[in-house]
Amino acid sequence: MQEIIKVENLEKKFGDNLVLKNIDFAVTPGEVVTIIGSSGSGKSTLLRCLNLLEKPTSGKILYKGDNILDKSFDERRYRSKVGMVFQNFNLFENKTVLENCTLGQELVLGVNKKEAEKTAREFLNLVGMEEYVNAKPAQISGGQKQRVAIARALCMKPEALLFDEPTSALDPETVGEVLDVMAKLAQRGMTMIVVTHEMDFAREVSTRVLFMNQGVILEEGSPEKIFEHPEHNRTREFLKRFMEN
Repeated sequence: MQEIIKVENLEKKFGDNLVLKNIDFAVTPGEVVTIIGSSGSGKSTLLRCLNLLEKPTSGKILYKGDNILDKSFDERRYRSKVGMVFQNFNLFENKTVLENCTLGQELVLGVNKKEAEKTAREFLNLVGMEEYVNAKPAQISGGQKQRVAIARALCMKPEALLFDEPTSALDPETVGEVLDVMAKLAQRGMTMIVVTHEMDFAREVSTRVLFMNQGVILEEGSPEKIFEHPEHNRTREFLKRFMEN
C-alpha cells in the first residue's frame, strides 16, 4: 500500500537552532498517527512543515510519491487533499458556521453553492453542529468552534487530516466532545496525524505513536509498545505521570 505521506531525512533550522533532525516516518491510508512529547520537542514545527506553513531546511516530504518541496509542486491542490485543524480554530469571524464550511469548497474546489451547502450540512451534522449553521463563531463555545473547524476541513474531502494540538485551547469540559469527534473519524477510516497532549486519545485511538524529544523521533511503535514497553528512559520519564494516573 502506497504511503499518503512519507518524510525522509527532514531537518528544520531557525537561524542556527536546529529544531528538527533526521525525521523519517510514513503514514499509510487509514492510519491514526499521534505525535507526543514535551513542549518544545518539535511536534508542532513538524506538523507545520507537513502543511508547508514552515519550509523545511532540507529533506523530503512525499505526498503519494511526489516531493511537495519541489518548486513545480501544486501546493494549493496538496492543501485541499491534506487538511489542517489548528489549535485556535482559525474560523472566519464575520462568516456564519455554514459559510465557514462552504467558502473553501466554492473557491478551491469550484463547487456550486447548493452542492457546497449540502456537503457542509452533512459534515456539520456528523460533528453535531448542524443546528448552529446560522451562528457566527463569537456565538458558540470553543469546543463547538473546533468541531466546526473539523467539519470545514472535512468539506474539502481530504485524504488526510493534520491536527495541531486541537484541544489545547479548550476548557476541560469541551475537550471530550472534540476528542469524541476525532475518534469517530478514526472509526470511519480517516487518515490522521495528530499532535496532542491527550495521552488517553494517543493510547486508545492511535494505530501508531511517535515520541519526539529535542527535535528527533526518539521512538515509535504501536500504542501498546510505547505505553507499556517503552525502550528509552526519556520516554518512560515523559509517560510516568500519565501511567500514575
